Amino acid sequence: MKKFWREKNRLRRLEAALLAGLAAAVLSGAVLKEEQTDLADKLIRLHVVANSDSEADQTLKLAVRDRILEEAEGLIPPGSSREEAMALLSGHLEELAAAGAAAVAEEGYAYPVIASLEEDVWFPTKTYTDFALPAGNYTALRLVIGTGGGQNWWCVVFPPLCLGSVTEAVAQSAPEEAFSAREVALITGEDEGYIVKFKTMELLAQAEEWLSGWTR
Repeated sequence: MKKFWREKNRLRRLEAALLAGLAAAVLSGAVLKEEQTDLADKLIRLHVVANSDSEADQTLKLAVRDRILEEAEGLIPPGSSREEAMALLSGHLEELAAAGAAAVAEEGYAYPVIASLEEDVWFPTKTYTDFALPAGNYTALRLVIGTGGGQNWWCVVFPPLCLGSVTEAVAQSAPEEAFSAREVALITGEDEGYIVKFKTMELLAQAEEWLSGWTR
């Protein structure tokens, strides 16, 4: 009988520890999700989809990426707000698609390019040379080359974090779009363990999606 109660108490302690761990994970996930949402409200991502996964089409995708980043930088004056940037991009989608198609033609191909500005586009955790961004939903300028059957390329079109200094790009944001010191530290890696945090956020989002599908 004593053995039975010892085992029962051990299971209760284990259950309590698991519940405490789950509560901590949920709380941590809520904080991480809030950080990602705050960042997403200040960014416009760039999503370029290649025609295929052939080496030539993947190289072509990068040529289109470079042209679109240049075109977007010319369209959006320094100090613009995110709303202003969205309006400018939305009003010049045909020109951006034409610029992408021109880059394709210069490489000797005839693939069409379609440009769109879309909300709630899912992005995985991405690390770049001097910054990283967490997984989550973002507004994105999306360029699809040809059939769009190849791998994606992700970055940021506003502010222009993929061109030059990340710190300078952030500093040029309009006052109402200003990044907090915490956010700058988070995306530039000054926040120790930020990649681990971002990956944790991605895993939590995947778990939420799985649970949502399981309960439907």
